[in-house]
Amino acid sequence: MSGDGFADGDSSGASSTDATDTTAWDAVFWDIGGVILDLESVQGAHAAFVAELVDEHDLEMAVEDAVDAWRTAVGNQFREREGTEFQSAREAYATGVEALVDEDLPRERWEPVFERHVESSIEPVPGAVETIHELARRDVHVGVLSDVDDDAGKQMLERFGVRESFDSITTSEEVGRTKPDPAMFETALEKAGAVPKRSLMIGDRYDHDVKGADEVGINGVAFGAEDGPAVSYRIDDLTAVLEIVEDTEPGV
Repeated sequence: MSGDGFADGDSSGASSTDATDTTAWDAVFWDIGGVILDLESVQGAHAAFVAELVDEHDLEMAVEDAVDAWRTAVGNQFREREGTEFQSAREAYATGVEALVDEDLPRERWEPVFERHVESSIEPVPGAVETIHELARRDVHVGVLSDVDDDAGKQMLERFGVRESFDSITTSEEVGRTKPDPAMFETALEKAGAVPKRSLMIGDRYDHDVKGADEVGINGVAFGAEDGPAVSYRIDDLTAVLEIVEDTEPGV
């Protein structure tokens, strides 16, 4: 973690260092979904939420069909946005609820239920929490760069006990755009005071995270993302980020 703490190729393995250790890297940026947040756990939370809606409103459909209908409505809402314009996930979820119960259900009727299922179900990606904590002990800016609603993203980080390990958090709601819009990466770089070529972006989507980062000069770290010319490093284990920071230099 840099001194401005947040107030509000192939590699594997990791080693522990003292907080005084320095690195040639300026910043390490993390996506949330699929990198910090396990997406299967989110899907499970959504399915449990929809199952409760089916039961509470006596919907005449199988839970599996209801889940499909909800996800379709939510997905359609996201697809209707223009380009990289930000679309609130919470607004999309409201559209999904309305599609199921066939009425504009007041948010106080469904949001607490939704949040309860998310809170009890979401899990971090293995290795994420430990790696974030270890990076925070090093002389490098640790930031979040994610297409999430501001409050939801910060709540997830709180849930996993890593929010205070980040020097900055940049969300799509804050910027008004989503990756790969350059504004997302440029905002994060400005907060970090970082030089692009001395920065890393860990992401699970090639076009949005890795290629988007590369287009502004940031080194893309592909974690589960497809391969391509924009990939600077590919990892299968998040602890490998520590090895990149410790043992490599920008441009090498």
